[in-house]
Amino acid sequence: MAGELELSPMLSDALVILGAAGIVIPVFARFRITPIIGFILIGVAVGPFGLGSLVERVPWLYYVTISDREALAPFADFGIVLLLFAIGLELSFNRLWEMRRLVFGLGALELLIIGASLAAFLGVAGSMSLAGALAVGFALAFSSTAIVLPISGTRTPVGRAALSMLLFEDIMIVPIIFILGALAPNAADEGWSGLAETLWQGALVVGVLLVAGRFALPRLFAQAARTKNPELFLAASLLVVIGASLATALVGLSPIVGALIAGLLIAETEYHTEVELIMEPFKGLALGVFLITVGMSINLAEIAASFGAFAAAVVGVLVFKAVVTGILLRLMGARRGTAAETGVLMASPSETTLIVLAAATSALVVDTETARFWQTVTAIGLTITPLLARLGAMLARRVDGAPAAPLEDDAAERTIIVGGGRVGRLVADMMQAHGKPYVMIDTDPDLVTAAIRDGYRATFGDAARGDALARLGVETAPAVVLTMDQPVLAQRLVTKLRQTYPDLLIVARARDPDHAAALYRAGASHAVPETLEASLQLSEAVLVEIGVAMGPVIASIHAKRDEYREQLERDGGLSEKPKLRSSRMAEGT
Repeated sequence: MAGELELSPMLSDALVILGAAGIVIPVFARFRITPIIGFILIGVAVGPFGLGSLVERVPWLYYVTISDREALAPFADFGIVLLLFAIGLELSFNRLWEMRRLVFGLGALELLIIGASLAAFLGVAGSMSLAGALAVGFALAFSSTAIVLPISGTRTPVGRAALSMLLFEDIMIVPIIFILGALAPNAADEGWSGLAETLWQGALVVGVLLVAGRFALPRLFAQAARTKNPELFLAASLLVVIGASLATALVGLSPIVGALIAGLLIAETEYHTEVELIMEPFKGLALGVFLITVGMSINLAEIAASFGAFAAAVVGVLVFKAVVTGILLRLMGARRGTAAETGVLMASPSETTLIVLAAATSALVVDTETARFWQTVTAIGLTITPLLARLGAMLARRVDGAPAAPLEDDAAERTIIVGGGRVGRLVADMMQAHGKPYVMIDTDPDLVTAAIRDGYRATFGDAARGDALARLGVETAPAVVLTMDQPVLAQRLVTKLRQTYPDLLIVARARDPDHAAALYRAGASHAVPETLEASLQLSEAVLVEIGVAMGPVIASIHAKRDEYREQLERDGGLSEKPKLRSSRMAEGT
């Protein structure tokens, strides 16, 4: 019939996903709840075990449900690829080398101890075969890269510990799947020979990517940047990440290995910040698709029918993994709070668990019913990971004795100072001297405890994570002052704040004029280069002390600031001349 609405399944699913993103993100942001839970709940509601089961009786539900979970799998996998690419952008080869002890020490111990222990328990208590127990045990030992890292970040102590373990787990995906093939009934030596072949071919491809990338990527992005065409820059970014992922996938390695390498290579260039910003929306949407597919695998009726078994399995896995991970971190010198928070955050199974269970089922190592049970346990664990993150943060504060964030009704109209070091304290002293309310936030519980002991208004938290600043009242804050000596983190936080709060006054500490120009481009209202201001203050002090009149000295200081403003404008490619100090500060000088 002419004019009748006909939607293909793919188009219908796309509309549901985009509609879910448009609803979930703002609604959950309004209530300060992570969208991760929202996407999973959307998957439960619109999936085959939710409203999707009623399509035959209520045909119009076809347009608001997702009919085929498998059809979304490639998009969900792409989300994981983009996440690892983004992780690579935040790292560098030097930083990765510095983390080698954590990756191959802590990461290896965590996976081997948890996997072997769970396998031994399942083999004895669950009466499973050796191969089946190993498959399920090591599958459950994995933790979720897709959910944990967006929550923890990679710069905090918790983020660094989680990243090291997750990187090792990602490296071990391929060997574990090959070993499962070798343990399959009637399997000959093809599994072991296939593993050896994949390893040498993979090493060759990785070597080619590393050598070719160092020479080709700077030239590729330089050409894209010269066109001043954002679409071409995006195309170049997608070309690199997809090309590297396909290269490693073709030789049997996981595509996420190629994505990580691509990110590491771009991180060594001056274009990494622009690539990260331009890829962020795609990563977020693709991860949303992945989370929806997780929700679609949850059958609430099945969980209700066997609630006791599922509850015991989920609690047992979470508690055991949290305890083992926490103990390992303490043995390797981590703080008690860091160990507790990381252990709880890493406790749930992973999207990789589903891959390993599927491989074990295909290899006839695990029967279908057992695999489905543990797949449901995994889906439940993924769903509650954001809640585990909050529990871990609360436990860390209790263990370290750091104070909780101030209450909401105490959060209005006060300046937020990010960083509780000497610069942050100096800013707080000036706020107190002029009777202006403020609150300091820092990730170091020792700094926070010492600041509170010395009479400062301080709280423990990570400004770069989740809703930490929102809980402190950033929406009504007159200003946010960034005082930490971490240039990349400061630039990323400025970008995030400016995108979320267009009218917010953001004053940032800059390491030097080049960093100040980068902060202005990211959206800072004011960026103060510490090297410049220190030099000007030294000059002012010595000139006055040797007998030069105060007026000419101040005039020359202002002239030198103007000179540096012009330099920032010229070297930074800014559209207008930045302010090294506000007009009110200049007037009061």
